[in-house]
Amino acid sequence: MSATTQPVVGIVMGSDSDWPTMEAAAQALDELGISYEADVVSAHRMPTEMIDYGRTASSRGLRVIIAGAGGAAHLPGMLAAVTELPVIGVPVPLKHLDGMDSLLSIVQMPAGVPVATVSIGGA
Repeated sequence: MSATTQPVVGIVMGSDSDWPTMEAAAQALDELGISYEADVVSAHRMPTEMIDYGRTASSRGLRVIIAGAGGAAHLPGMLAAVTELPVIGVPVPLKHLDGMDSLLSIVQMPAGVPVATVSIGGA
């Protein structure tokens, strides 16, 4: 992504250890020439920053958020709760349960808080 290009996609993850999974999304966007920003925004360790990120995403020019998280994987759903933008959840596989816990956390959103979901590790 060019430093002068306004990002239209936000790639966020709960931890920098999620980057190896989320990097695939960045590579696909690079290949398509779509500008993006990538950052760590943990729903559990930095909830205020996560809420601010979601609430300001649209006004900053983002059009979609790709959010990856492992374990409890609350990041995609919490972002969907505070933004009007579409959120794509990426279940990040971890040591235990191979990402099944992440997948179930992301797909079991309540009515009115939609999160699109991709396969485990399928950024």
